Amino acid sequence: MSLLKLGIPKGSLQDATLDLFARAGWKITLSSRSYVPTIDDTEIECLLIRAQEMARYVESGALDAGITGHDWVVETGAAVEELSELIYAKQRLARVRWVLAVPEASAIRGPRDLQGKVIATEVVRITEDYLARYGVQARVEFSWGATEVKVPQLADAIVEVTETGSSLRANRLRIVDTVLESATVFIMNRSAAADSWKREKAESLILMLQGAIAAASKVGLLLNVHRDDLQAVLGVLPALKKPTISALSDPDWVAINTIVEEAVVRQILPKLKAAKAQGIVEYPLNKIVL
Repeated sequence: MSLLKLGIPKGSLQDATLDLFARAGWKITLSSRSYVPTIDDTEIECLLIRAQEMARYVESGALDAGITGHDWVVETGAAVEELSELIYAKQRLARVRWVLAVPEASAIRGPRDLQGKVIATEVVRITEDYLARYGVQARVEFSWGATEVKVPQLADAIVEVTETGSSLRANRLRIVDTVLESATVFIMNRSAAADSWKREKAESLILMLQGAIAAASKVGLLLNVHRDDLQAVLGVLPALKKPTISALSDPDWVAINTIVEEAVVRQILPKLKAAKAQGIVEYPLNKIVL
């Protein structure tokens, strides 16, 4: 039987990834004593690997595919195929940024001010490449973690990953520049990607994962409206949407089915009611496949 060996990221992306797979239709079960999760798909074998190492193992063929950050593909220089972005992170559905940050009182205002300085970071190669673009010579030191606390006593600046910038602000740090923007990516070993079965399996998996991501911030709305009030109700729904309008057993009434951002429901539902919509039902979505 054909098998896809898939790396699941251990660490900050772990819980978000397991939740995403669950919404996509796959249940992955972890044991506290094992790095080999079980999955309810006999055609997939999972291994729990740190995102920082994922690309190397995929490149070597130890894994056929894996989920990691684009940043770690760049940092390791691994020769892998990036099949798709999967726009989710630890806290929210968004890209992340590796940023150059300094203490609030620092005189450093741009990359050229780093000449001769010390920079602490987990992404040494990415930082060195960034400095090279500006012709800057600085000492880049690898940081094992807690990078924010290393300035100003141990380093003049840091290059650190952020989703919202809140941790940097909490440590009284100021962002100077974006070094690299990154997103979670689905990567494949190049030989595995050339295998028609493995590639089709991976692309089917990606389709479902993307569908779960697309549905994460949205809900469905189902409501009934008299034909005389249809235009008023449609005017309340967000622009550029194409709701499904279906006839009901009573020819004077229709049903509207549409998808909207969950965040706007609390704003438009009272307006729909005021426009004489009836039987309004909000329902959750698991996947949206476009």
